[in-house]
Amino acid sequence: MKTKLGLLYGGKSAEHNVSLQTAKAVTAALDLNKFDVYPVYISIDGIWTEGGKLEAPAASIEELQLTGNGGTEHVLSMLAQGKYDVVFPLLHGPNGEDGTVQGLLEVLNVPYVGNGVLASSAGMDKVIMKNVFAQAGLKQVGYTHMTRAQWEENKEEACKTIESGIGWPCFVKPANLGSSVGISKCQDRNGLMNAMEEAFQFDRKVIIEEGVTAREIEVGILGNDHPACSVIGEIVPKKDFYDYKAKYEDGDTALIIPADLTEEQKREMEELAIRAFRSLDCSGLVRADFFLTESGGFLINEVNTMPGFTPFSMFPLLWKEAGVSYPQLIEKMIDLAIERHTEKQKIKYTV
Repeated sequence: MKTKLGLLYGGKSAEHNVSLQTAKAVTAALDLNKFDVYPVYISIDGIWTEGGKLEAPAASIEELQLTGNGGTEHVLSMLAQGKYDVVFPLLHGPNGEDGTVQGLLEVLNVPYVGNGVLASSAGMDKVIMKNVFAQAGLKQVGYTHMTRAQWEENKEEACKTIESGIGWPCFVKPANLGSSVGISKCQDRNGLMNAMEEAFQFDRKVIIEEGVTAREIEVGILGNDHPACSVIGEIVPKKDFYDYKAKYEDGDTALIIPADLTEEQKREMEELAIRAFRSLDCSGLVRADFFLTESGGFLINEVNTMPGFTPFSMFPLLWKEAGVSYPQLIEKMIDLAIERHTEKQKIKYTV
């Protein structure tokens, strides 16, 4: 029998369009002889619409932007009734990658691809994530954070705190967002003021990180209780840093796969990546991002619990180099989702 697969994509997030690109790529790669695929579009306003069983890959992004009446109630009813054997949340950013949708699927006891509630939530919030990494003994750049209320209470004092504690250059980021949305590099007080205002448009909390001269190195991880690492890659942005435009619009970035590392460096980075994966209790997939400093030391930057997932994104490319094709990678992730769900059914809920 075919596996009934519900694809969730779009979402109420600044990364909505990134999710649409991912969905188009995944629908093109899925073997419709193995899967009955049901696309479920979540509009930017949070309305859910199911498009019915997919008969052919989406020909365009516009084709994926489904419309319908009473869509949300219908989809939630289908989820509750067990219409889908497994759900694949192709969602990036808040309201999809942050544990919210994962929590819904857990309550409904529906198998789903990717990380669970805790890992998704902690992985989305860069402050919490870095706090967990610090507890796990993983080395990082210096960082601090601030809420909008703290910033607006005394901007002058906040700037002094950042200047003395972090210094220049520094990076300002929304705490709960990915795809380099709302990120700025600051060289002085004026740049910091502008960067904080920009970041607070996307979140109520921002993180400020110390700038460091280093190579940007990334590795993919697949698995549940026995995670494995892909080939390691390197990002070489032609601009100051790897921003949204470089990632998704002008392609102004070089991806070097495999990265030029010694065997010792590879082993060290793989060990650190898996330690990060386990410290957040991750499952399914993760892309772990590191800085390799001029002195040869690794600093963990972040993990992404639902990384960019088009065939030209770093995560699939890393696994392609490791011998796992894009369609194989998708099927592996679905298998891992079912494996984790089956394992969870062993838990007792009565005394």
